[in-house]
Amino acid sequence: MIARRAVLALTLALAACGNPTEKAPAKPAVVNFSIISTEGRQTQEQDWGPFLADMEKAIGIPVKPFFGTNYTALIEAMRFKQTDLGWFSNQSGLEAVRRANGEVFARTAKPNGPDGYQAVVVVKKGSGVTLEKLLACDKKLNFGMGDAKSTSGTLAPMTYLFSPRGIDPNACFKTLRSANHEANLFSVAQGLLDAATNNTASIDRMAMLKTDMARNTLANVEVIWTSPTIPEDPMVRRKDLDPAIKAKIDAFVFSYGVGDGPEAERQREILERIQTKPFVRADDSHLLPVREMEAAGQLIVAKRKGDAPAVATAQAELAKIAAEKKALGL
Repeated sequence: MIARRAVLALTLALAACGNPTEKAPAKPAVVNFSIISTEGRQTQEQDWGPFLADMEKAIGIPVKPFFGTNYTALIEAMRFKQTDLGWFSNQSGLEAVRRANGEVFARTAKPNGPDGYQAVVVVKKGSGVTLEKLLACDKKLNFGMGDAKSTSGTLAPMTYLFSPRGIDPNACFKTLRSANHEANLFSVAQGLLDAATNNTASIDRMAMLKTDMARNTLANVEVIWTSPTIPEDPMVRRKDLDPAIKAKIDAFVFSYGVGDGPEAERQREILERIQTKPFVRADDSHLLPVREMEAAGQLIVAKRKGDAPAVATAQAELAKIAAEKKALGL
């Protein structure tokens, strides 16, 4: 009887301890927040600094910004656990979910009007460069694309403008450069590029700066092409982040700028600087439109090349996306 009781006591003790091979996520000493490289680092530090300072106070852990030179650097940083969460574009967010164990948990919301933004192509005002001349592909123009993982800087123009016309930008222009949205705007305004991709959010952000350089830049560019609406940007975090930290981040993010009173007003002013209303809850289904855009572009290219296996793959992906949307009632 004593032996049986001893065995029972040992069994209960082991059960209380749990599986020794299963380790709870370690509480981070610092939370690293990545910020997509749509603008210059100094601009982003000024815009996001107050928000991150408030997050640090709310969650009780230091919050440090992480600026990558391009979108791929941010994806790789999350993949190797150098960052914990951050603001991504739709396509780079999709890559973070695919490759960096990320999950969408929130999205931005447009401050004025309906959610979403558009990719654009801008030219120097008065230059005489039209969309027809751009698409002539006579290798006379210097063109600027966005980051390779930028939704509005690369994916949308390829999907909606170039690929349907069988145009490869690498073979179309005199030179083809890749830079962030802010740099592309400056380059076009100064005549260093004949045309470049950008987006309406970046142009609105430039107008918010209210500096002579910003005013002169916007006064010297005009839009010659606009894409269909692109979904708002996602916020992505690592799936294996400590659940307790996730809960604190959620409590902060989804209450920030909500309600009445001076503090809520102060927070909304900070959100305006990063061009959003209070954040909205979201999940990976937020990325369905960009997956659809990606697959549609791949189908166009595959059909043009006569690549039957690639056509079948793209069609299968589109069918899968359609089924997911239907199941969600989208």
